[in-house]
Amino acid sequence: MKILIIEDEKDIVQALEYNLKKEGFEVSKAYDGLQGSKLIASLLPDIILLDLMLPGIDGLEILRRAKKEPKTENIPVIILTAKSQEADRVVGLELGADDYITKPFSVRELIARVKTVLKRYGVKSEPMSPTLKFGTLEINSDNHEVKAGGKPVELTAKEFSLLHYLASNKGKVVGRERLLDAVWGIDVAIETRTVDVHIRRLREKLGKAGKHIKTLRGVGYRFIENV
Repeated sequence: MKILIIEDEKDIVQALEYNLKKEGFEVSKAYDGLQGSKLIASLLPDIILLDLMLPGIDGLEILRRAKKEPKTENIPVIILTAKSQEADRVVGLELGADDYITKPFSVRELIARVKTVLKRYGVKSEPMSPTLKFGTLEINSDNHEVKAGGKPVELTAKEFSLLHYLASNKGKVVGRERLLDAVWGIDVAIETRTVDVHIRRLREKLGKAGKHIKTLRGVGYRFIENV
C-alpha cells in the first residue's frame, strides 16, 4: 500500500512516516510542491497526504493538476491544513480532496482517516508485523512483546513505542522533540525531560540489552545495533 506525504515540516513527516510504516504502508515523501507533483505522476500512490502551504507549488495547485490528469484523478487525497486556512480547505474539497485534518493533529486520528478514505475506494490496508532482532534483544511489533536474553520484558505502551522507534531508526541520532512527536503525538504538549525519564526506565528494564540505547548529551539518542 503506497502512501505519498507532501509536507515541508520534517518533524511532521518523520512522525507520520514511522507510524504509517508500522501500519504496513510503503511511505514516500516530498518536502516541496515541485518534487511532490513529480512523485504523484511517477509513483501513482494509493493515497496522498497533502499540505497546502508548500514551497514551489502550493498544495491547491498540486491537487488541481492531479485531478486533471486521467491517471491520477482517482487517487484519494487528504489535505493537511492550519486552522487559519478555512477558505483553502473549502477550495480543496471542491477540487476533489476526500478529507482534511487541521494541524496540530493526532497521528492516530490521521491514520484512522486514511483507512476510512481507503475503504471508500474499496482498498484494505494490511498491517505488517515484523520482529526486530539485535543480538539477544527481540522486538515484536505485532503483539508488542519484547525479549532480552530469551526472557520476556514487561514494558508500558510508551516504553515499547520508544524502543521500537529507536530500533527502527538504528544508527540514526534521534532528538527528543522528534521522539515526542512520534511517540506522544504531534498535538501533545509535553516537556522533553519526559523522554529522558522513560528512556531511563526502559534501560533499567532491558538490563544488559539497554546498552543498545546510547545518549548523545544535548542532542538525543541513538540505537546501536551491536553492543
